Amino acid sequence: MILTKVDTDDPDYVESCKEEMKKEAGGSDALERVLYHVGEMGRYQKLLFLSTLPFSLFFTFIYFGQMFITATPQQHWCHVPELAHLDMETRRNLSVPRVGDGWAQCAVYAANWSQVLHDMQPPETGTPTVPCKNGWDFLLEDIPYHTVVSERGWVCEYSGYAPFAQTMYFVGSFTGGVIFGWAADHYGRVPALVGTNLIACVGGLGTIFTKGLWDFVFCRFLVGMAFDNSFTLLYILVLEYVGPKQRTWAANVPLAFFFGGSCLLIPWLAYWIADWRKFLWYTTLPLSSCLLVPYLIPESARWLASRGKVNQAVKVLKKFERINRTKVPQDVMDDFIVSSSQSRQSSESIIEVFKSAPLRKMMLLLMVIYMACAMIFDGLVRMSEGLGVDFFLAFTLASATQIPSVGIVALLLDRLGRRYFTMGPVIMTGIFTITAAFVPKGLPQMILAIGSRFSINMACTAAVQWSTELVPTGARASGLSLVHVSGYVANMLSPLIVYSARIWGPFPLLTLGSTALTVSSICFLLPETKGRPMPQSIADGERLMRSHTLCGQAEEETDLNGKEKTLIT
Repeated sequence: MILTKVDTDDPDYVESCKEEMKKEAGGSDALERVLYHVGEMGRYQKLLFLSTLPFSLFFTFIYFGQMFITATPQQHWCHVPELAHLDMETRRNLSVPRVGDGWAQCAVYAANWSQVLHDMQPPETGTPTVPCKNGWDFLLEDIPYHTVVSERGWVCEYSGYAPFAQTMYFVGSFTGGVIFGWAADHYGRVPALVGTNLIACVGGLGTIFTKGLWDFVFCRFLVGMAFDNSFTLLYILVLEYVGPKQRTWAANVPLAFFFGGSCLLIPWLAYWIADWRKFLWYTTLPLSSCLLVPYLIPESARWLASRGKVNQAVKVLKKFERINRTKVPQDVMDDFIVSSSQSRQSSESIIEVFKSAPLRKMMLLLMVIYMACAMIFDGLVRMSEGLGVDFFLAFTLASATQIPSVGIVALLLDRLGRRYFTMGPVIMTGIFTITAAFVPKGLPQMILAIGSRFSINMACTAAVQWSTELVPTGARASGLSLVHVSGYVANMLSPLIVYSARIWGPFPLLTLGSTALTVSSICFLLPETKGRPMPQSIADGERLMRSHTLCGQAEEETDLNGKEKTLIT
């Protein structure tokens, strides 16, 4: 980055720069003025804000639902048909060899069971053992209902099936992110929002009727296609309608209270229903209500304007005007119409973004940051099952951090900025997670895991808003989808990282912690977006990136009235 000073005593130079900036901005500034007069957080924006409540619930069901249908009861032993009439404790004592302080989970004595039943004594020490041949008996205490894992015997030599299904879920997320991100930028936010929730509904209901591994994997792949566009597309739409001063509040309160509250609800919903098929019925059927979205939620005026659909954008803005009981001055609306009409109909896409060197750098950095945050978040969520405490309680306590952590983001993000509020919590996550690797399981490890979850919640929330504010409107949905898709790629690794604890216990926590500390330094390389308008065009995005220094924004970039102008090249 090179700073040069250019003499601007020549008024013709100043005027030409102003005209060039106005031309590049297109209808962006005009739309900001319209939204200012419509109301930056009026009645209609508040209704849109409330619409994120059901979609936060849907997002929770789509993301966390699989954890509760594939949870593995920790205590299980080989099933012996000859002993089936006895109670479980007696069956275990007679047929299963001791291993340390516990019992073997994947081996059984090769014994004469008629003789064992006659003596009611376990076989003698030294009796050979064999792998389980007739399935397993599960003690349903930590998980008080049969799950897909216990029902289909996905333990011991089949224990990789559940992590494989979870990985394929994120392969679906990768596929869906590309498809629905592209659809949102070419056909609109609303059609893509409907499509992504419908496919989750189909996949969720299909899961109920699966019988084996591959049909289960296929249905979870379909559900994965909706993660996390089922919520993010509405999140983008809401942010595109609120003013810069209200953006942090509108972005984070739904994540804190709606998503956070849903996270507190889902474990006890699963516990209360105590049947994985009924659980899927109750959490999947509501997704079909997305068919009402086109009648209740307006298309993004920013997207309509960027695609040259000015009349439709004006129609939406007039509706805002009517419901908010405000009045946009006619000259302001006329300026928006003229500016948008004169601007070239946007053909901007993620491909055009990657053709721009500054925006290509921005996208790659966002992808790396989000990959780390997503993998750490998902890994910590999945480790709730192995912290040495009750699964449902551990999940609830970790999820309870969502509300205060995102609340802190909502209060302080506009003071500290996106960059520091992503970097700081990521560093804290790394410290907590690495420390947790060296403390005993149980309460000490759970406390550190909760601290890690608290910190990564803040980092993820700030990173999502930061990404939304950096990507230009014409490529915002596909750009954010690409960022999130990169997170899905990282999430494919998280079930395998968690599974690696069976090889070496501290490995998952050390991996997640070292990833956090490594990626924290990258945050310095992206510009701060605090209080700045969202870029409407690629030119706007390039100006934002070029205004960046490691110490902050180069304020001189926009100063055309002084004697000198700082240009950043």
